[in-house]
Amino acid sequence: MKKLIPLVLIALAVTGCGSDDTTKGSADRTLTVLAASSLTGTFTQLAQTFEQRNAGVHVKLVFDSSATLAQQTIEHAPGDVLATADQKTMDDAKTGGGVDGDPKQFATNVLTLAVPSGNPAHIATLKDLDKDGVDYLTCVTTAPCGAAAQKLLAGNGIMRKPVSEEVDVKAVLAKVVAGEADAGLVYATDVTASQGKVTGLEVPGAADSPNTYWVAVAANAKDDALAAQWIDFLTGGEGKAVLEAAGFGTAG
Repeated sequence: MKKLIPLVLIALAVTGCGSDDTTKGSADRTLTVLAASSLTGTFTQLAQTFEQRNAGVHVKLVFDSSATLAQQTIEHAPGDVLATADQKTMDDAKTGGGVDGDPKQFATNVLTLAVPSGNPAHIATLKDLDKDGVDYLTCVTTAPCGAAAQKLLAGNGIMRKPVSEEVDVKAVLAKVVAGEADAGLVYATDVTASQGKVTGLEVPGAADSPNTYWVAVAANAKDDALAAQWIDFLTGGEGKAVLEAAGFGTAG
């Protein structure tokens, strides 16, 4: 009996481990969404709803500059969905083999001039950026927000250069909120999301050339069907409602 008992216990232990592994969320799936930083608030909200509607699904959100994320898909870094803040960056990802299928436009956004609470530099219009002593920020020109800012500044005849070019629009906004700059070119949705920490001033010409937001299944997606399901959710009625509430324009 002394020899049998240990064998029985070992058999039970092995059986128990196998049972735990089988039961332990074998149906759980992770959807990795790579998205432009200006989508942080809306995609966080949408991800929570998507998880609630799809038992066993976890949405992992990765926010960064569109150009950085597009390059990651081209290099086949982990990711199931790519969402960019302009068409050019999505086209680059498509050309480089980073995404599959036909990308879909799902939103629009316009640049605005954000000034910190109290507007200490007394900026009233975009033209004030040309005044001596006014320090303003933009995104790097490789980012959609930076490319759009460069175009609008040139179109409005602004000669003075930004004191700094930040990696993405969230970095610009953070420095303006902190009072580290007199103004910064950000998206209208970022001003809304700041909840009064900055004030937005209209940029002439911005509404005539809005940034368009695009989404596609990444070429390296682990679950194409789940990625497509997210895109359908994003471009459907519920997704549009969340985007519009945040100040985005929507496609279709």
